[in-house]
Amino acid sequence: MTIQDKIKAKTITIEEFLTKIPDGAVIGGGENRALYRNLHKIADRLTKPITVSAGVGFGAEPYPFAYDEQYRGKFQISSTFYGAATRQLHPTGMVSLIPMHLHACDDRYLDEFQNDVLVLNTTPVDKHGYVRNGLSAPSFRAIDEAGIVVAFLNPNAPVVFGDTAISIDRIDYLIEAEAPIGTFEPGPLTDVDRAIGEHVATLVEDGSTIQLGIGAIPDAVAQAFMSKKHLGVHTEMVTSSMADLVEAGVVDGSKKTLHPYCLIGGFASGSKKLVEFMTENPGAQLMPLSYVNNPWVVAKNYKMCSINTCIEVDLTGQIASESIGPRQFSGSGGQNDTGEGAIHCPGGKSIIAFASAITKKDGTRVSKIKSVLTPGSIVTLSRNNIDYIVTEYGIAPMKARSVRQRVDNLIAVAHPDFREELRAEANKLMLW
Repeated sequence: MTIQDKIKAKTITIEEFLTKIPDGAVIGGGENRALYRNLHKIADRLTKPITVSAGVGFGAEPYPFAYDEQYRGKFQISSTFYGAATRQLHPTGMVSLIPMHLHACDDRYLDEFQNDVLVLNTTPVDKHGYVRNGLSAPSFRAIDEAGIVVAFLNPNAPVVFGDTAISIDRIDYLIEAEAPIGTFEPGPLTDVDRAIGEHVATLVEDGSTIQLGIGAIPDAVAQAFMSKKHLGVHTEMVTSSMADLVEAGVVDGSKKTLHPYCLIGGFASGSKKLVEFMTENPGAQLMPLSYVNNPWVVAKNYKMCSINTCIEVDLTGQIASESIGPRQFSGSGGQNDTGEGAIHCPGGKSIIAFASAITKKDGTRVSKIKSVLTPGSIVTLSRNNIDYIVTEYGIAPMKARSVRQRVDNLIAVAHPDFREELRAEANKLMLW
């Protein structure tokens, strides 16, 4: 068969595809609006609930299968990461988190379960019979082991290099589904954000390889890096600020020992400018997170600096980044992956940066440095995997420090309103 023959044979409509979803199926892969907008239409024929593995992007809009009460019991959602929508849906009981380190998500899940349906969001088929997985690298094990693989072909999806190409011979069905590519612009920075960024910048040497998370503090860190030279990037998520660093000549990857002169990521999310930067750029490549986030791969980089943020930290250095008490807020993601990789990298650094306190809606200020974590909080990053904790008040060294030293160092960078209280609690709890 020619490539055009294959495309014709595999192309179906969304209505036709809905009839092929098995009763009680597990639907994995990326969020696709065309599918999610119509998924509720199969509810009447279901005798067993459909499980949707939603991922971080779930909830771009109130899909009927998830939000309409008449479909409760027909669908359930499992996810390795919570966003705004999954947090909103959690009280209904139809959403539950799968605790996972990001580098191991696919293998550990596929060791136990199979995706009956795997959804791919891709570019149209090229002249060679391949699609590209847009702004994320696919899991090829998931593709090869799924019962049904369907690709939604979006002409707006960017062609991004790396390990993103998928032969249509590995795909069962093709559905044409034009949709806009979701983007967002970075928000404004505060003086606190900038102070934190400046402190982090003092820890990162020229030539280092960096990983940054998302949000105001990582953006502030990136701005503080503008005077650096020859940085490299090996990161779970490629952000808008990283494109800015490349454009400014700060990131060139010339000192990288792994994939030199190339920015490496697992997925990209950010501004329209970022999408343009990633499109057909040989110097920016996406690879599966099982590779990018593998701690032993991370450790192969030159002076790897893992820079993340958190919800709160206790005085011994335990990092809680995914829950507020027992209430799930996000997920483990790759924080422990990159942190562990950094501490095993010669010259590497595992860094957590955050504002020392937050102001609640009622106007009260709450310290993010605690004597003990809020009861029920989940420890995302072990205190054994952290080198530095940074707030707007300075840098608290953790590497090789005793608990007594950690307590002293963290109190020194806590908000001044809470230092006396933290010292009293540390003494009461005998944290030494």
